[in-house]
Amino acid sequence: MSKARLTLMFREYCSLCQAMLLELESRPDRAEFQLDVVDVDEDAELEARYDELVPVLLGGDAELCHYHMDHAALDAYLASIR
Repeated sequence: MSKARLTLMFREYCSLCQAMLLELESRPDRAEFQLDVVDVDEDAELEARYDELVPVLLGGDAELCHYHMDHAALDAYLASIR
């Protein structure tokens, strides 16, 4: 079974971003997904797209949640690709 790939659109100075990253890293099922953390401030296009929405958690190209962790949405996404 291959791991699910999640992308967290992130800002270093954002407290909501830090909180979502901590929640993702501390999930009991952490071994089931690969997490890519992308700092939107390092890419003008991403900064324009995600600016005030961060943190944004993507599963593939689909937005799973932003601002706050939606564990139900993440659980459903992980279940759909198992």
